Amino acid sequence: MRKPFIPMQPRKSQYGVPPEFVTKRMADYPEMTSLLLKELFPDTPDVIFPSDKGIEAVKEAAEKVLENIDMSKIKSEDSVNICASHHGFTLLGGEPYAELIRTVRDVIERKTGTKNIRLRAGVGLRFRETEEYIKSFGLDKYFQGKVKGVAPIDEGIAIETEIGTLYGIKAIYDADWVVHVHNSDVREVHFHRQVDRAVKPFGMSYARIETRSTYHQNLGPRGANFTARCIFNSDFVQSKFAFAAFLNMSPAGVVNVDADNNLFALNDRLTVEGLKYYGKIMTLLGEIDECIIGLDFPCPVPYVFAAGVIYANVVGANGDLFDLDECPMPPYTWYTEAAYGRNGKPLLDSIPPINSAIKMVVHNYAWGGYPSAFFAAHTPTIVVGREQADLMNKDSQNLTYMEHAVIADSLDTAMKFAYNVTKTDKVLIFDGAGAGLNVSSSLAELLKEKAPVVSKRVDEELLPKWLKQRGIDPNRVK
Repeated sequence: MRKPFIPMQPRKSQYGVPPEFVTKRMADYPEMTSLLLKELFPDTPDVIFPSDKGIEAVKEAAEKVLENIDMSKIKSEDSVNICASHHGFTLLGGEPYAELIRTVRDVIERKTGTKNIRLRAGVGLRFRETEEYIKSFGLDKYFQGKVKGVAPIDEGIAIETEIGTLYGIKAIYDADWVVHVHNSDVREVHFHRQVDRAVKPFGMSYARIETRSTYHQNLGPRGANFTARCIFNSDFVQSKFAFAAFLNMSPAGVVNVDADNNLFALNDRLTVEGLKYYGKIMTLLGEIDECIIGLDFPCPVPYVFAAGVIYANVVGANGDLFDLDECPMPPYTWYTEAAYGRNGKPLLDSIPPINSAIKMVVHNYAWGGYPSAFFAAHTPTIVVGREQADLMNKDSQNLTYMEHAVIADSLDTAMKFAYNVTKTDKVLIFDGAGAGLNVSSSLAELLKEKAPVVSKRVDEELLPKWLKQRGIDPNRVK
């Protein structure tokens, strides 16, 4: 057996317990091993990070692609807002995304002569999270204090669109030009369904709560994609948009950096690549028959990572999240207005239950700051340590989380209990390990057995269907 990969290290944050309380990681157990993505799927793309070259590879890739970007609209006396989103800082420890932001800033200054370049970093429900990232990566100093973490409750600005007035965050647009710096990992595919993925932040990270809530409370995941597109297509945003630069992600890491003056052209490329890169691993995880889930990553419960996939997606892996013909409301979202009633049951008979393969969840290390009681209510959950239980109890978004969970005084106790109750030794750990995933040896054998069949099915059946659903000719995709 190969030794497990090193898990993502705990991060100091007001949204999680102090790192000193994370005394043992799930990957530390002798029955755990690791799987490389290339072992499972040999056609997994090569990555520039993590690699022997380190973070310098991201800088070089960004500089190369940005040389071909037209920045002639930006004059030496103009102001520029580099707009970022909090999720990018959770990828591979956050340094690749921080390096892309730094490089974009430097190239803009070199090519245009302007020095008035600011950083605006958006966030969802953890209003101070990007401020923590800005400081931890030294971006406040790098931008000479011209930084701001923006939240959806900040002062808004009305944006007239083809469907009426929508609301952005004023600080995002308080410069002459806006540069969109983001990443392509599929993450909340349960919301965007790999439709307009590159455009989504204009209706989320850069939008006021009234508008970003179209995803969550008003129109539901499938119906809200067009709000971001309408905001981006508005005369106001188009008058300020300069270009976009993205970390192009795969489950194994950063494939390259992509950039374009035409966001929709970039979006088309990332749509195809996202389906190709993530389709196989997400389909494979749906083949797991039974397992214990380990949450062991510095993020809120649904956003913890394994092989580039978040836990929320595995909760819905009993369905095909890329298939636009499947259930219009994904089964696992906590947003009860979207799919579940107050009685905890689906509103419609056509909405399937959550993934029954998940027999128990061991919450060894995960943050609050995001409503997660739904997950604990639908899957037996053990929280390791009184400190984490207290954190959830004091979190205004998780006041009922511990009503559905029990507390173990140590990880050893939690694991022993989970093994005894579930009668399975298959364990899938969401700890953000790069290049692959950490699992128990029994689950590793299952995944290796299923991978060739999944690979063939995705190549011959699923990927062509996914592409056609999005108006893309499969014969034009290599």
